[in-house]
Amino acid sequence: MLRALPHHSEDKIIAVMAAFQADPRPQKLDLGVGVYKDSSGAVPIFRAVKAAEAVNQAGETTKVYNRFIGYDRFLDAATALVLGPKLATGRRVASQTPGGTAAVHALFDLARIANPDLTVWLTEPTWPNHAAILQHRGIAHRSVAYLDNQDCADIPTFLAGLDGVHPGDVVLLHGCCHNPSGADPDADGWAALAADAEARGWVPMIDLAYHGMGDGLGDDAAGVRFLVERLPEVFVAVSFSKTFGLYRDRVGLALVTAPNVALADRTGQTLTTINRLTYSFAPHPGAAIVARILEEPDLRSDWERELEDMRTCMQDLRLRFAEALRRETNSNRFDTLLRQRGMFSRLPLDLKAIERLRSEQAIYIVDDGRINVAGLTEASIPGAAASIAKEMRP
Repeated sequence: MLRALPHHSEDKIIAVMAAFQADPRPQKLDLGVGVYKDSSGAVPIFRAVKAAEAVNQAGETTKVYNRFIGYDRFLDAATALVLGPKLATGRRVASQTPGGTAAVHALFDLARIANPDLTVWLTEPTWPNHAAILQHRGIAHRSVAYLDNQDCADIPTFLAGLDGVHPGDVVLLHGCCHNPSGADPDADGWAALAADAEARGWVPMIDLAYHGMGDGLGDDAAGVRFLVERLPEVFVAVSFSKTFGLYRDRVGLALVTAPNVALADRTGQTLTTINRLTYSFAPHPGAAIVARILEEPDLRSDWERELEDMRTCMQDLRLRFAEALRRETNSNRFDTLLRQRGMFSRLPLDLKAIERLRSEQAIYIVDDGRINVAGLTEASIPGAAASIAKEMRP
């Protein structure tokens, strides 16, 4: 039977990770994998996470299951973090998932159950796993140009590209820190998206993986909250991997606002069934950490301070990197890096240049030119800028 299995190509980001790990050169620089690194190159554990984990473990008295839909305290606290405590309280339903990827997966399944004939519309570019999951699930999908020639979000062109969108289709957006471009809609862009969804009846699904890492917790949730205020139905997939550093603990949230309480209840029943048929119960420890941090003022304040430090560190790295590229190229073409947010940006490098950077300079970049800004350090920026600028010169 197994001889009939197809061959699968290796994930490009995983391949870059493996090549980096196998490289013995001490000066090697990893700008591929999407994790936050401190100035020493380590992936730190939040102080609040350590403290909450210790308290949880010391007080744990049982390993009994939570509900299929998840741990109640986590669901309440995480939903309030994204939407605020009062927004759409009677219409919202949340489901705990093993990481943000599972939240995306669950919401795609929910949408297909509700509308078997739907098409999911994606920004071009987007996180590669969006299209891969849709392909795996057999869900129709299309991609629409999202960026202008300055790598900024071009919402009018994006909306014009939704030619043929039908009521009940899903349009997948990034809540903040767009992956891979770092280019987000401004307030006018979110207003235009809401107006178009209202007029044409499509349902926004927002991937919120970097909440707090762009312009801060409030500003990064502003687009999500605006859509929820304006529209009857909104899907939100939330990841806590980056914002709490819980990468391997797999903590995610599938959040839906429905037109009314009755449909919210039915949505909750469907998400419960999806969980039951997929993994039954999401892992408890990471969710319990998030719940405790969000519930306890001292822990929450410490988490917010550390998250803000990460955010400002990445903005500083962007500034230094843009300045270094400006010096090396005698051009301001990379000032767009300063208008982008979060961990990622894309550089205008072709595949041959990217391969040379890996083989000759030990600088590892994903094949589409995406870089993880958090992989830079103050010490590595001058050399990286010089090597990258050399590859981009005519």
